[in-house]
Amino acid sequence: MLEFLADYAGFLIRLLSIALIVLLIVAVVAGNKGKQRKGNLSVVKLNEGYKAMKEELRKQLHDKKALKKEQKALKKEQKAKAKEKSKETSEAPAKRVYVLDFDGDIKASAVSSLREEVSAILSVATQQDEVVVRLESPGGVVHGYGLAASQLQRIRDKGIPLTVTVDKVAASGGYMMACVADKIVAAPFAILGSIGVVAQVPNIHRLLDKSNIDVELHTAGKYKRTLTMLGENTDEGREKFKQDLEDTHELFKRFVSGNRPVLEMDSIATGETWYGSEALENHLADEVMTSDAYLEQFYADTDVLHVSYREPKPLTERFGMSVLSAVETKAIGWLTKILNTKGY
Repeated sequence: MLEFLADYAGFLIRLLSIALIVLLIVAVVAGNKGKQRKGNLSVVKLNEGYKAMKEELRKQLHDKKALKKEQKALKKEQKAKAKEKSKETSEAPAKRVYVLDFDGDIKASAVSSLREEVSAILSVATQQDEVVVRLESPGGVVHGYGLAASQLQRIRDKGIPLTVTVDKVAASGGYMMACVADKIVAAPFAILGSIGVVAQVPNIHRLLDKSNIDVELHTAGKYKRTLTMLGENTDEGREKFKQDLEDTHELFKRFVSGNRPVLEMDSIATGETWYGSEALENHLADEVMTSDAYLEQFYADTDVLHVSYREPKPLTERFGMSVLSAVETKAIGWLTKILNTKGY
């Protein structure tokens, strides 16, 4: 029993120490608030991973004699290619393919990383290169995806070929981004389209009214608030809200039409979606294949570079996770001792 109490006291002391450290770090962070924290830019050559897998399979599929012969022929081929490259003038640098990933949520949160990745690529890329964006998004808020599309427009404005590949879905705001590209490549069952606008506002006014709860809303400006969740909505407010949606839809259609003039907007901008092969027929896509198949064609003679920017996590979040882990570990150990203590 005494041993248990001693361990318990030790646990409390450690827990108190951790709490003090957390408070100290919070104070330091508060003092450094406003200072810009830099993230990490990562560049990985995808060719190397592809080559390593290929070599491993060759080792498993061929006997040593055949493998040695094949490697000898491969070295000879590589030597010939290197010799051919050496004849090229320095005025014609080799093409590079830069690969970006955009996994979109409803707020288009990934745009903060996208802007950094685009800035990094534009600092070194030439019009001979190509940027491939592997895009996955069901859409979200207008202003978030509008900014994301504008980031891709920066690539087009520099005259650098831009390709967007869609393996699963690029709908609504996702398609707003995709349409900026020179070329859209969609997997056979990828979902594209949804050129429309949607909004819904729950209203609990009648429930509050039954409970004798009044909600007052004061605005300056006739249409500062059209529909509300708590107050009583009017027909005039509803009409204005619908008109705002129509105006946003028109803006969306003009943007898509300006980037892909081949589209028949009257039949496409209905909010419907299409799978890859159907999207191709409706000119929503230019090719039907997966992103893997598209990139694979470059691995043999082109540097394929995956560029990603990771936002720095706040110090409190990083330290908080480590503190939580430490407390959890100690608590589990403490409970284990309790259960295993004889006579308790």
